[in-house]
Amino acid sequence: MELRQLRYFIEVAERQHVTEAAENLNVAQSAVSYQITKLEEELGVNLLERVGRNIKVTQIGNIFLHDIKSALKKIEEAKEKIDEYLDPQAGTIKIGYPTSLARYWLPNVISAYKQDVPNVNFHLRQGSYTYLIDAVKNGEIDIAFLGPVPMKDPGLEAKILFTEDIVALLPNNHSLAKRESLTLSDLRLDPFVLFPNGYVLRKIAVDACHEAGFEPHITSEGEDMDALKGLVSAGIGVSLLPESTFYDSIPRFTVKVAIDTPKAMRTVGVIVPKHRELAPSEKNFYEFLIQFFNKLHQYKE
Repeated sequence: MELRQLRYFIEVAERQHVTEAAENLNVAQSAVSYQITKLEEELGVNLLERVGRNIKVTQIGNIFLHDIKSALKKIEEAKEKIDEYLDPQAGTIKIGYPTSLARYWLPNVISAYKQDVPNVNFHLRQGSYTYLIDAVKNGEIDIAFLGPVPMKDPGLEAKILFTEDIVALLPNNHSLAKRESLTLSDLRLDPFVLFPNGYVLRKIAVDACHEAGFEPHITSEGEDMDALKGLVSAGIGVSLLPESTFYDSIPRFTVKVAIDTPKAMRTVGVIVPKHRELAPSEKNFYEFLIQFFNKLHQYKE
């Protein structure tokens, strides 16, 4: 069984057409048909069957297709790791991140790292809190930024990079808009716009309201940080969001107000798999992150 045969089979199975597959592979149609026939003879089963002018994958062919695609992905990942060991300065790092870190911290950190290591590549994937944790554990991504940081997960090595306040975002015509700070209970009668259930930033906001002695009246939800800010800007309600999400700008027609009591905060950091050794390019970036935020913390002090 040759890798070439497997790649030919995948191409034909997904396109369900030998001619189109051959054109995409830039090889002769006869070569594709010959290699797939050899593969079927070796396996002793029909993987494909002709239906009119098209090709249909058989039932056992679909099972084989699923497993082979997974196997080839692992082979490609293994080759990438070897390339990284040969040249750690030119590897590819797969990074996961939540929406709350997308606008400021992520681009700034990557930009700073690329100044020192210009040839490294990044594959970025945004996801929910639970997805990012699972993706690091199963190897889908190498490193993930998270807030708050899951310090007690046995499958992860977690590092806190900084801690930040949760602040109130109010429409600029709100009665408390000119205050430098407020008590969270001051907002107990306001409509709230928050992330949907299952999002960790919603839990942080709701828990803070509970600590202040009230149940927030949630009238609108949004899965995107900019969408929530837009709802506040439109006067739909108030929101509680991490302070770093306003580092680049504060939305029009809104004001950011600090919360005195109860003090709501979150940790922000990175996670990597505990039971898998980081490749050199990943390790270099991980160590850079720690140094970057240590220097930033020392500068602020």
